[in-house]
Amino acid sequence: MSERNESTAVAARGQSVVERIAAPHSGPVPFSVEFFPPRDEAAEARLWRAVRVFERMNPAFVSMTYGAGGTTRDRTVRIAGELATETTLLTIAHLTAVNHSIDELRALVGAYADKGIVNLLALRGDPPGDPLGTWTKHPQGVEYASELVELIDSLGDFHTGVASFPEGHHRSPDLASDTENLVRKLRAGAEYSVTQVFFDVDDYFRLRDRVVAADPEQGAKPLIPGLMPITSLATARRMTELSGSTIPADVEKRLVEAAGDGPEEDKAAIRQVGIDLCTEMAQRLIDEGAPCLHFCSLNFTKATSEVLERIGIDTRGALERASV
Repeated sequence: MSERNESTAVAARGQSVVERIAAPHSGPVPFSVEFFPPRDEAAEARLWRAVRVFERMNPAFVSMTYGAGGTTRDRTVRIAGELATETTLLTIAHLTAVNHSIDELRALVGAYADKGIVNLLALRGDPPGDPLGTWTKHPQGVEYASELVELIDSLGDFHTGVASFPEGHHRSPDLASDTENLVRKLRAGAEYSVTQVFFDVDDYFRLRDRVVAADPEQGAKPLIPGLMPITSLATARRMTELSGSTIPADVEKRLVEAAGDGPEEDKAAIRQVGIDLCTEMAQRLIDEGAPCLHFCSLNFTKATSEVLERIGIDTRGALERASV
């Protein structure tokens, strides 16, 4: 890393997500990108190719997810640290309460702090093996994400975000309870929330309205929508099945028609429809005041980059050498 880039990276690491998305940006809206820990060396090489492409697009921040039950803990901590120290990217590390004692959580927060990471996304997390299964608190852990927010904030000068769910979390009995839980997390000290990936923009706006109605002060905090350009109908169905979310009927119809009647789905047609859908969603979110667009990249660049280009963010220079 050059001396100038190293200086930029050091300055960026101390900023918060809220500061970054409020800062001047070249496109119509700030954007951010989510990565996940790779499983092997080849996947890690692909991740880093994607990182370098997105880095040239100047996202507001990037995030590194955390495997269910801490299954990717060591890899997550290592790669998040490398993102923070070897790039100019503001890095958020996900942290979940699943299968972790409070002492282990403190150690993980300390490990991130040692890498200069001060932005954490506090998640209760899903049970390993079956994300929709019964959630069990660690005997020496925390029960709720709001407690995790409080724990993180007690350990130093951190900036904490939380998850939100436009359709309601699958464990919440109703939308009112789900909204109350989000407000509780925000009141605990979370500075913003990032939504689960969704495919109905109205669900996002209804969530935003519910939070504002429940607590105007907390409703003023950024509610960052999570988007994913669909490039495979099977993958999209599997993702929504595991998360407890849904694909709206009209979206499903467009995707099914694109998939065709053959034994294999028409991947090119699915990809085109998926990018069209994501672009439509992104543009409406921009038009109605979303503070930032957070893209689940699956460690690839092209589909997300195409959406970004369509909504007015210049990606051409960054994509000149892209191959992922």
